[in-house]
Amino acid sequence: MTGLLAISALAVTGARAQEAGPAGTPVDLSHAFDESTVYWPTADPFALRVESYGPTEAGFWYAANAFCAAEHGGTHLDAPIHFAEGKRTAAQIPLEDLMGTAVVVDVTDRTAADRDHLVSVADLEAWEAAHGPLPRRAIVLLRTGWSERWPDREAYLGTSARGPEAVADLHFPGLDPDAARWLVEGRDVRSVGIDTASIDRGQSTDFRAHRVLAAADVPIFENLTRLDALPARGAWVVALPMKIERGTGGPLRAIAFVPEE
Repeated sequence: MTGLLAISALAVTGARAQEAGPAGTPVDLSHAFDESTVYWPTADPFALRVESYGPTEAGFWYAANAFCAAEHGGTHLDAPIHFAEGKRTAAQIPLEDLMGTAVVVDVTDRTAADRDHLVSVADLEAWEAAHGPLPRRAIVLLRTGWSERWPDREAYLGTSARGPEAVADLHFPGLDPDAARWLVEGRDVRSVGIDTASIDRGQSTDFRAHRVLAAADVPIFENLTRLDALPARGAWVVALPMKIERGTGGPLRAIAFVPEE
């Protein structure tokens, strides 16, 4: 009987642990999607159409909407296929590449002085000098401070104009391609995220950071927010995009669990 009681106690403990989920305080890293959501100047804005909202003839409440959105806008995923032929689509990315231990590389002191700052190998090495070796298979999140400018398009993107001609006026920080290669080849990262509109800075014309990460099948998360609420290391991130078959990306709900101090 004692053995049965012990087994029952373990079962209850396990069930409670499953109900609790990852330990820590949850933090939402995603911007909401609405008419103010920031999209690339060449993309159509997010659109929500109300189809039903109110009581029905049968007497019960019913609400339903339809929405239209580009894959790459708001808080979203860049699947590797976005910049590398033959690499994974949004639906093909393994779940283990979308969740795991995260590190936050804070470069807000650099971006405050240079809106076109490229997060460099030196920035990443400085993080390691302060916080220890970057864990293998980590999710690396780059905090530039740009999410504080959301949803002011001019402050966030460098221009409020739309259309192809506006792309030349984009100004925001990004990841240096050499640093992207350092993360892939030297640290075997799981995925990389940033709180700007692109992993490449606004003035990029060749999108080499995208290409380096995509060639290695590394997913990219863009337009993240609240990275200031995460510690430099120790948070657990879950970033689940809409599972679009053949998708090059898609809307993303990213959250982090911050361990209690």
